[in-house]
Amino acid sequence: MVATVEGVATDPMSIPVVRLALAATLGLFLGLEREWSEKAAGIRTFSLTSLAGGVFTLLAGHETLGEGLLVVGGVLVVVQGTLLAVRGLRAGGEASLSLTTSVSLLAAYGVGALVAAAYVLEGVTVAVLSAGLLVLKRELHSFAGDLSRTELRSMTEFAVLAFVVFPVLPAGERVVFGVPLEPRVAWLMVVTVAGIGMVNYALVRTYGGRGVAFTGFFGGLVSSTAVVGTMLDHAGDRADAVSYAVAGVLLADAAMAVRNLAIAVAFTAGGRAPALVVVVVPLGALALGAVAVAAATADWRARVDLDLESPFSLRNALAFGAVFLLILAGSSLAQAEFGTAGLYASAAVSGLVSSAGATTSAVLLYRGGTVGGDAATVAVLLATVSSVAVKAGLALAGPRAFVRRVAGYSAVLVAGAGVVALAMTAV
Repeated sequence: MVATVEGVATDPMSIPVVRLALAATLGLFLGLEREWSEKAAGIRTFSLTSLAGGVFTLLAGHETLGEGLLVVGGVLVVVQGTLLAVRGLRAGGEASLSLTTSVSLLAAYGVGALVAAAYVLEGVTVAVLSAGLLVLKRELHSFAGDLSRTELRSMTEFAVLAFVVFPVLPAGERVVFGVPLEPRVAWLMVVTVAGIGMVNYALVRTYGGRGVAFTGFFGGLVSSTAVVGTMLDHAGDRADAVSYAVAGVLLADAAMAVRNLAIAVAFTAGGRAPALVVVVVPLGALALGAVAVAAATADWRARVDLDLESPFSLRNALAFGAVFLLILAGSSLAQAEFGTAGLYASAAVSGLVSSAGATTSAVLLYRGGTVGGDAATVAVLLATVSSVAVKAGLALAGPRAFVRRVAGYSAVLVAGAGVVALAMTAV
């Protein structure tokens, strides 16, 4: 009993009983939407299905009969799902809804098996993603139905290119532009940035009418230039629109800072060098400061329709890849010729064109060991500051009140992030 209590205190997931309880809970979580939608299989069925998957998985690790039970359980779940689908069709229900419930049950069984096998993070991830797909049923159908044929074709081409090119690229480090880089990681970063734009374009199209907060932030992740242009139009048309137009620009700055932060941390975590978690504080301060100012100075309920160019284009993705390669080449040459000062100058200049490209370049140089963590962090911050400056510069075409507020708030945000960075360096 002592060993069990100590195990719970240090690592609860090492105890089989705890994992079984989690499996049943995740199954219940998956069944919530089906229960709410009044489907044949609800909370209890989903929870018991996940629990059964967990039980059979535990038995498979200790008993010869367990492996057979695990397979039989999976087959029974498939049969049960098939019967539910047939029953739904005979009752006049929609085929897609019946099949969704059937597949969801199989996912619940898999979640229970993953958690019981100690793949807790994987099991939770599957459960959350599955629940999200169930809850966002209408939004996903609406978005897919609104896609033009050109967008659908471009999205398919991009997906094929993304998943075909990745395994073809050489694994490990290669010398590119005179510095050691990882081609697969570089390509994955390009695909990730393009994917961020595509996902947020879908969000803006679906929920864009919910106010300037949504439009400014998520629109900024697709095209900050489009956000600033739209806010300029609103500020120029009506004097009372200046406050929420300024908020839209600041929220686009916040979105850009969050994206750069995510790139810097996600693509350095788990590598040979420590993750660049130091960027979290200054970039987080900039993003939170922008959100706070926007919330305090504007009515977020103001509706702003944003006319975004569709990012579902192979040309757009390849264009970003080309810009990224140019920035990477420039950063590498500048760092080789002028050291850290060259890297900083390159990051500041590149950030005027693409802060995402400058950030990914700094991260790759850091992963390859060409630059240190402090230098990479400063380069990311400089690229972010340059992007903020670009938005403030674009705002100069607006009315005086709009220009004054955007410039003033942008200066305060940049100064605050700089102070935070210096304070961290001093510590």
